[in-house]
Parts: sequence; structure tokens; C-alpha cells
Amino acid sequence: MRFWHVASLDAPTVAVVWSYGFAWAVKIPLPVWAPVVLALIAWALYIGDRLLDARAGMQLPPLHLLRERHHFHWKWRWVMAPAGAMAGMTAAAIVMTRLPAGARAPDSALAAATLAYFSGVHSRGRIWRTAERMFAPLSCRALMIGVLFTAACLLPAASQVAYPELPSLVRSLGIPALFYAALGWLNCHAIGKWEGEGARDGENGVEGKAAMLGGVGSWLAVLLISQSPHVSALLAAGSTSALLFVLLERMRGRMTPLALRAAADLVLLTPALVLVFGSR
Repeated sequence: MRFWHVASLDAPTVAVVWSYGFAWAVKIPLPVWAPVVLALIAWALYIGDRLLDARAGMQLPPLHLLRERHHFHWKWRWVMAPAGAMAGMTAAAIVMTRLPAGARAPDSALAAATLAYFSGVHSRGRIWRTAERMFAPLSCRALMIGVLFTAACLLPAASQVAYPELPSLVRSLGIPALFYAALGWLNCHAIGKWEGEGARDGENGVEGKAAMLGGVGSWLAVLLISQSPHVSALLAAGSTSALLFVLLERMRGRMTPLALRAAADLVLLTPALVLVFGSR
């Protein structure tokens, strides 16, 4: 699990599982290339993000607190940087040859939004600093990551439907998409709290937020079980992830920082359960 985390393989794994989960919820079969592209793009972005964070953390004064994942990427940057570039180029080649032309517009819009976020967070420009102040209670970076990551996980399913069918897809996946965006936010928010100054001690609010999100997900799952059983199962899986954050918060004093950080991504894989048992 250590290598899975420090080599940035955790985010692509979660992205693939979530994309299959969204597609399963609306009974859309995915071609193998769609989640492969998503995994490659996620890996490339996370490698770039961690290399830039590592570089910022080595400045004087340091602009970023470095963790083991950053040190790993910087130590092996001569491997990780080319691997990330190759992953991005491979994904672009697959998209150009496989993705229907009509589906490229939303993909391009999401790519532009991701690049805008990426450049903003690493340049720390005036607009980004203003956004951080405005959304401070929600953790601006965590909020943006949750929204963009979930939107990317929806694209494989969206790319498989004709344009006139997109409104129906949005109606079907609107609620789970919002819930999973909140789950992505919780993941980043909790990690930020756990890795912050004095994070090993005291109350940080993670348990209450995780319990609330888990309760909302459970309520939505019950509410939709007769109308949309697959959507209900997906929400129940997400609710389980949120409640597992409660457990991690209670156990954080007995876990190493690396194990806690890896577990925060591991608990996001609960939709794999509905993919395994729901297809039987």
C-alpha cells in the first residue's frame, strides 16, 4: 500500500472505480479504453502536482510542507516526470482516435477547468488567493479537487451516450455526482486536517462532517432504493466511505501519517463492492 500511495497510483485507482460505478448505476457498458484514459490522465496530473509541490517545498523559505510522497517523486523525478508525460501523451492519442467527436467538447471544457485550477494553485495568483479567502470554511483546494475529480469520473459514461440522451443521464446521475463530489471534498479536507500543524492532537471537525455526509448518503440511498436501485447502491457505497472516515479519525493517533494518508484513499474504493456483488 505504501508504493501505491507514494507513486500516485491511488488517485487513478479511485478514478477507475468511480467511473465504473457511475456507469454501472445507469447501466452503461464502458469500453476498456475509457477508464484507461481516465487513469492515465489522473496519474499524469498527480505526478505533475506532486513534483511542483516538491519543488515549492525545497525553496527558501519553503512554500509547501513536504511529505513522503513528495520526497519520493523528487528523488525519482527522472523516472516520474517522463512517465507522467508519457501517460498524458498516450491518453491524448487514445482520445483522438477513440472518443467520438461530439463528446470532445465537454472533455475539453473539463480539461480547461483543470488546467486553470492547476495553474492557479501553483502560481498562487491574486484570483486564487481571493478564492481561498472566500471559500476558506470549505477548503477551496479540497472543494475544487472534489468537483473536478468527480466530473472527470462521469465523463466515461457521458462519452457513451448520444447528445440528446445527455439530459436524461444528468438527471439520473445528478444526485450521486453531487454526493461523490462532497466525498472527494471530505477526502481532501480530512487529509489537510490530518497533515496540518498539530494534527495529531485535538478536535478538527472531521468526524462530525464525515458522520453528517454518511448520514445524508444513507438517507438518499433509502429514498431512491425503489426508484433507482443501482443509484441507491452506489450512494450506499459512498455513504460507507464517508462513515469509514469517522473510523479513521478515531484511529489517527494509532496510525502512522503514511498509513493514514493511504487509508484515506483506500476507503474511497467502496463502489468496487457494488461492481462485484451487484453484477451477480
